[in-house]
Amino acid sequence: MNATTSASSKKSILELPYDEARKFFLKPTSYCSLDLPPYIGFGGLLDDVSSALTGKQLSGLSSGVRDHHDVNYTIFHNKDGRYAWRPFQLIHPAIYVSLVQAMTDEAQWNSICARFQEFSNNKKIRCLSLPVVSTSKEKDRAEQVSQWWQEVEQRSIQLSLEYDYVLETDVTDCYGAIYTHSIAWALHTKEEAKKKRRDNGLVGNVIDNHIQDMRHGQTNGIPQGSALMNFIAETVLGLADLELSQRIEELGLSDYQVLRYRDDYRVFINNPQDGDAIAKAITEITTGLGLKLNPSKTRASSDVVRASIRGDKLAWMGRKQREKDLQKHLLIVHDHATNHPNSGSLVRALSDYHKRLLKSKPRRDGVMPLIAIVVDIAYRNPRTYPITAAILSILLEFLEDDEVKKSTVKRIQQKFGKLPNTGHMQIWLQRATLPIDKDIAYQEAICKLVTDEKVSLWNSDWISSNGLKAAVDAIKIVDTTIRDQLAPVIQSEEVELFLSNVEGYYG
Repeated sequence: MNATTSASSKKSILELPYDEARKFFLKPTSYCSLDLPPYIGFGGLLDDVSSALTGKQLSGLSSGVRDHHDVNYTIFHNKDGRYAWRPFQLIHPAIYVSLVQAMTDEAQWNSICARFQEFSNNKKIRCLSLPVVSTSKEKDRAEQVSQWWQEVEQRSIQLSLEYDYVLETDVTDCYGAIYTHSIAWALHTKEEAKKKRRDNGLVGNVIDNHIQDMRHGQTNGIPQGSALMNFIAETVLGLADLELSQRIEELGLSDYQVLRYRDDYRVFINNPQDGDAIAKAITEITTGLGLKLNPSKTRASSDVVRASIRGDKLAWMGRKQREKDLQKHLLIVHDHATNHPNSGSLVRALSDYHKRLLKSKPRRDGVMPLIAIVVDIAYRNPRTYPITAAILSILLEFLEDDEVKKSTVKRIQQKFGKLPNTGHMQIWLQRATLPIDKDIAYQEAICKLVTDEKVSLWNSDWISSNGLKAAVDAIKIVDTTIRDQLAPVIQSEEVELFLSNVEGYYG
């Protein structure tokens, strides 16, 4: 596991001193990794909660948090346009800030970093997914994605010079399956953690208790949707790396390389039997931590270069990507969406189409078919919600009559109304329609906040301090100045991950 990154444009979280780590985790984009319109942000709210908690213990301002449901706010994100949903959770800000402050206490942060150094002793097992901090003009998330591209894809291709085989596998529902007690095992060893189960001097116990507080006392699963929880997941997966290193040493194997990005493993070997032995070891170790590998995503290949690059990316690079006619161009993208749903290359293809559309104007009678095609792509590919909303904002502007715009929006709403759990789409569709009519109604609670309705995102009934309750008022997440000055057309900077053009990246 590497504590540092290979490029000067970013730093690993482990390179930061405790106070800088605290600032990183308290960034709005670290708190919520979901793409949201520019008028929705958490900076002011997190600042207010931090001020309310500075020098105080959350336990002294509250009681009985585990007796309350819906402490966190969940946005269900449809994964496949059908029946699979991923719950993104906005952790209750008071619990989130309390946990960040506890973990980034100077002594505790130093102990965490020291433990991660132990995880990384075997240079043949490399973790490439620790949160990174941008030192360039790019966003932290952009640098995180760049980390994957450079250190996983490009490094995998290079390893074809040394290895003849690659085996890939991943953990099923990793975050949902993590046993919260295993966090303390990872940070302090299982023996020490069990011996001091109720010792709040152990940061692993502090983390465990905070997660149980926000989840009605549950000990299975951690929330998805923040850099903090990504980092906490790495503690458990880091323990798996450490145990894997010990197991491989016992097997007497030396000719291998393992790259891990979160719960995805790539094992490079020259002997297929070595790959099988390592895969068996990973299975046994993860099972012992309450996790299990996904057999449907476990595969081996002797074509290391081809296996190193995602199939959707290869498919997109290998086909004609555009036509002079706008509708034919969009149909090419639609066909790619059918064959490679929810893929990174699809988002890239739509981003390119969006940029083209910003400089073009379709025939007036051709706008509605384009809207229908874009809506169909979004309907079946939830990952594309932000960029498809941006494309729709342009197409809606080409409809010159306001009543036609409103009726079209209503039809789009009715289409998505057939799908459950489309809160994220509603948030982005509202961004496209706010300049048309602020009063167009959406059921998602965040959308209601945007239109000045009084809504509570988090259950704060367990908080006894009026000052802390006021600090977590959800209305603070909406910047009305930005909202009221929105341009009708969503520009690239609102939905593009990278500020600069990144060649070769397809997600």
